[in-house]
Amino acid sequence: MFLTNVLFGFFFVVFLYWMVIARTRRQMLALTLVGVLGVMLVAPPTAPAQGSLVTAIQSVLNAISGVIKTALNAINSVRTTISNFYKQATWPVALINQAKAMVTRMIGQYRSVMRDIFSINLKSATLPNPTALENAMRNHQTNDFASLTTSFGSTYGRVPNTTEVSRADRAMMDMDDSLAVDNLKTVKMSDAADDLTLQAAESIENAVTQAAPGSAPFLTASAVVASIESQALTQKMLAAELRQEAARLAHENALRKRGATMTGDVNTQLLNLLQRK
Repeated sequence: MFLTNVLFGFFFVVFLYWMVIARTRRQMLALTLVGVLGVMLVAPPTAPAQGSLVTAIQSVLNAISGVIKTALNAINSVRTTISNFYKQATWPVALINQAKAMVTRMIGQYRSVMRDIFSINLKSATLPNPTALENAMRNHQTNDFASLTTSFGSTYGRVPNTTEVSRADRAMMDMDDSLAVDNLKTVKMSDAADDLTLQAAESIENAVTQAAPGSAPFLTASAVVASIESQALTQKMLAAELRQEAARLAHENALRKRGATMTGDVNTQLLNLLQRK
């Protein structure tokens, strides 16, 4: 009898532990059935006069309606208390709904205004070649670089031949044109990437209005990733601006070098004229 009582107590403790950590009704039903079978196996043996099947069934029913029922009521009470704590303290439903309503209201106020700002028509060219170049510059596409280069050449002219200008002037013209076209391509790629960033921002805003309690860290991580990508685009545009500034300085320095060379040539010619006299 002592060993049976010990086994019954151990089984009861284990049964209570598993009932506490159970999460679904299916798990609780399965544990209840296991508990019934365990009570039948661990329960003390009955006397010969009470060994009938009816007596055994009655014993099981008494165990279910007694100890097990009390344990289940206690477990349900604990689960209800934890659920109320989550709803009132950890994830207060009223405050969460209030925050969602505020986000929805802000989206309705600012999204359309922001879209209007980004969709302002800034095109102002009127002639055919400049109009084609402006359209290629502002269409946010990255698959028409050849059209962009052609429109640029038609608008600003081709690089002269070697018989038309000096070698130094021809090199500077070609370098200036190439850097200008390169930066225009970078701007077009940046515009396309900006469109994707805006789409990601709107997706995050929409997710906030339907987010479940506890999902804020995931939305925050998505927003941080989008912010890093936007900063990377900004750095790329700054690098393009620095390249353009470096090209401008190189162009001015090339003009100075050319002026110095021409001054030296003039001095040489004057010296030659003086020597002839």
